[in-house]
Amino acid sequence: MFSFSRLTRPQALAVCALPVVALLAVAGLAPLPFAVAQPGGTTDVLGKHEGKPVLTVSGVPTRETRGELRMTTIVATGPQMDVYLGDVIDGWFRSDRAVMPKDSVYPVGDSVKEVEKHNLGDMKESQDDATAAALNYLKANGVDDTDKVKVKADLGKIGGPSAGLFLSLGIIDKLDGDGSGGDLTGGRTIAGTGTITADGKIGPVGGVAMKTQGARRDGATVFLVPKDECSDAQAELPKGLRLVPVTTLKGTVDVLRALEKGGQVPSC
Repeated sequence: MFSFSRLTRPQALAVCALPVVALLAVAGLAPLPFAVAQPGGTTDVLGKHEGKPVLTVSGVPTRETRGELRMTTIVATGPQMDVYLGDVIDGWFRSDRAVMPKDSVYPVGDSVKEVEKHNLGDMKESQDDATAAALNYLKANGVDDTDKVKVKADLGKIGGPSAGLFLSLGIIDKLDGDGSGGDLTGGRTIAGTGTITADGKIGPVGGVAMKTQGARRDGATVFLVPKDECSDAQAELPKGLRLVPVTTLKGTVDVLRALEKGGQVPSC
C-alpha cells in the first residue's frame, strides 16, 4: 500500500500535482464546445456588395442618396471546426475576439451546408419583413404609390436576420429620405444591427460588441443598437463611436432626423 507519510512535503505535492497536470494536458488537446467570433465585414445597404446593388427598388421613382447605412456582421469558427483550450484562453483576453458556446452560434449537429442554408433562409425572411416594415411605415406617413413598389435585396451569401433594420432604413432613404428632402443619414456613415418584424419592431441579435468594432473600423460614427443590448454593445465600444438605442422603425427614423437637426437623441 502506498503511504504519503513516507514522502517529504515537496514529494507529496509533486504526486498530488500529477493528476492536475494530466487533466490540463488532456483539456489542452481536446476540442471544446465553443466558437470564437471576431468582427466581420460591413456593407452599405445604399451601395453595392460584391459589385451588385444591395437594394434595387423599382415601380416608383427613387432618389439619390448621400451617406452610408452599414449593416454589420461577425465571423465565427465553423460548426465543424475544432476549438481548443488555447483558442478559448486567447479569445478571453482579446478585445477583438469573443468566445461563445457553439450551440448558441450554430444548431448542434448541423453541417456547414446546413448552417448556410438555414442562415440564408433567415435572411430571405428578414428581407421580406424589412420590405413590409418599410412600406408600412411609408404608407402610414403619407407616401404615395407604396403598393407599386418592388424591392430586391442582394447580400450574396451573408445570412441571418440581423440586417433587417438596415434594409428597412435603406428602402425608406431611397424612397423618401428624411421626409423633407434630405437624406436619412444626414450624409453620415451610420452603422448598426437589429432584426425587424413586418410591423416595425426591432429585435436583439448576437455579437454586438464585435459589430461595433467592425463599424468603427469602416468609418461609422453612429451605431444603432437594439435597446436591450446596450450593455453588451458598451463592453468593447471603440472610441469615436456613438451608441444609439432603438426599439421601433419609426423611432429609429425619428432618431436619425434628430441627429441631423441637433435634436435630443437617446443614449445607452
